[in-house]
Amino acid sequence: MNQNQAELRVQELSRLLEQYNFEYYVQDNPSVEDYVYDGLMQELRQLETEFPELLSPQSPSQRVGGSASNQFAKVAHAVQMQSLQDVFGFEQVDDFVKRCQEVFPDAEFSVEPKIDGLSVSLEYRDNKLVLGSTRGDGFTGEDVTANLKTVRTIPLTLKLQENLPLLEVRGEVYMPREQFLKLVAQQEENDEQPFKNPRNAAAGSLRQKYSEITAKRKLDIFIFNLQRCQGREFTSHSETLEFLRQAGFHMIPGWKICRTASEIRETIEEIGSSRQNLPYDIDGVVIKINTLEQRTVFGATSKTPKWAIAYKFPPEEKETTLRDIEVNVGRTGALTPVAVFDTITLAGTSVSRAVLHNQDFITEKNICIGDRIIVRKAGDIIPEVLRSVSHAEQAVPYRLPECCPVCGAKAVRDEGESVLRCPNIACPAQLHKQLVHFASRDAMNIDGLGTAIISQLLEQKLVSDPADLYSLTAEQLTALEGFQKKSAENLVNAVKKSKTASLDRVIFALGIRNIGQKAAKLLCDRFLTLDALEQAGKSEISEIEGFGDVMAENFFAALHDESVQKLIQKLKAAGLTLQYRKQEVSENAFFHGKTFVLTGTLSQMKRNEAKQRIEAAGGKVSGSVSKKTDYVIAGEDAGSKLTKAQDLGIAVLSETEFLEKL
Repeated sequence: MNQNQAELRVQELSRLLEQYNFEYYVQDNPSVEDYVYDGLMQELRQLETEFPELLSPQSPSQRVGGSASNQFAKVAHAVQMQSLQDVFGFEQVDDFVKRCQEVFPDAEFSVEPKIDGLSVSLEYRDNKLVLGSTRGDGFTGEDVTANLKTVRTIPLTLKLQENLPLLEVRGEVYMPREQFLKLVAQQEENDEQPFKNPRNAAAGSLRQKYSEITAKRKLDIFIFNLQRCQGREFTSHSETLEFLRQAGFHMIPGWKICRTASEIRETIEEIGSSRQNLPYDIDGVVIKINTLEQRTVFGATSKTPKWAIAYKFPPEEKETTLRDIEVNVGRTGALTPVAVFDTITLAGTSVSRAVLHNQDFITEKNICIGDRIIVRKAGDIIPEVLRSVSHAEQAVPYRLPECCPVCGAKAVRDEGESVLRCPNIACPAQLHKQLVHFASRDAMNIDGLGTAIISQLLEQKLVSDPADLYSLTAEQLTALEGFQKKSAENLVNAVKKSKTASLDRVIFALGIRNIGQKAAKLLCDRFLTLDALEQAGKSEISEIEGFGDVMAENFFAALHDESVQKLIQKLKAAGLTLQYRKQEVSENAFFHGKTFVLTGTLSQMKRNEAKQRIEAAGGKVSGSVSKKTDYVIAGEDAGSKLTKAQDLGIAVLSETEFLEKL
């Protein structure tokens, strides 16, 4: 295939993939199966690899993320992203309507659900997305374009017949409730501090350093306003919403045009009554003047428009009786207290349990079993105990047990932590969760090994640690409930297949605290073998970008723990390859035998990755500039090394030139 043919095919693939993406994520009506979409995406990526000059920032392949950014560039908003004046009662809504209709008796109002998320601006030039930014202080935000591209409902190219020189829209990025619950469960499983509500989760996910992490969070967006446009004129807000829908945006649903205060009240009540059935959070209702010319007359204060208000729903809180406090043991031994109380209905669902986090939380709120407590749903999703209202007679402040409730080992609390832990790595409660984590898709990816099967294996004492999985036989499995000969053989083969998992997966599967997928990969990027990892000192580990002294010390201590060392030896004996598989780069004549110095911040890869690719291509990387340096590769904010290279007359490559040479 020549370049002209490739260019035509890339254009066709991009068009098809964006169309299928729109059907799936916006219209919820896919016209092709997933495998068809995946096949087309694979073909597009292959062509963009063979013909890198055809790779466009608007390519559907750029939605997966991956590049790192040390900081987000500042963006000055051409149109101020204002906040809204909050009101908390119908009387204030009536006053707003009256004030508007005193000036314009025929004023109409757009009444819309207020999505509880993170406000962003999307800017398009010639129908193509060129910039996505956060609200910031309203005047200046942050450039999060790469992360916003991972949001599947944001069109990279507008679905318009006409070409618009400029279009800027405003929307609310949010995390769907189902995705939020999955993320919180994962964070709790890893003993990480979970996000408190979907809004915080959306904000934290959108500002991730690595856009591939943002992509995994599966954020969504609703567009609710047209900020500015060149090439089209509009007279009303409702007209702009319909136009933006036709352009391919995921539009805010459930909005209505109302003409009286009573209609607005009814619409607010309708939206409020349906909010618990929505797959996303809303925290109120926005009321805006519909006619754009009338908005201009009302104007704005320095912070808020005078032509719109936000009615906020009051938080729902209920009183109940605390009957008990259960203590759960997590994968890393964390003892987590859980309040068990008389069932109440909150945000449309029955609630009888809420996490109490740790002893400090319980002590601060002076919680005793038998108390009358106030409970609400944080973000209308996660139940939380707000406070104790009254104590029962002879109530005693609750204290977490000194010993693990499962295995009886004396619990410990590390310095600087609020969490009490069971130190016994063989604790049955930890072991079950450890095995689930070990077999998970992002770890060893043992297909078919779920929680129910793991429970059976533990009950029958067939496994005592993850390494025992590799000695299981089909005969042992067929003796378990639900297993046939074929399913037993399939599981044995899946376990056997996992022996070749890359070393970074194995490190992640060990379940060491604070060592997630990204940290495990960074470790293996720096220390390519298990032997090198075991020989590395704490100071060497702390030099890895993203690792501080505490994280390095925790990993070092865990890796050299007697029980972890014993497990590693058993995994070796079981036949795991324990090899790190990284992308190999063939030797490149440009780099061969030359010395390079990296300076500044690279936008497309981490400096360590650039170093490895240079070395894989036959070059050498030095930490300082000298007469022996052949090239300096300068990223953003390059400093004294660039100055010295210029003084010595050494050739300087930009990041783009460096990537072209690779």
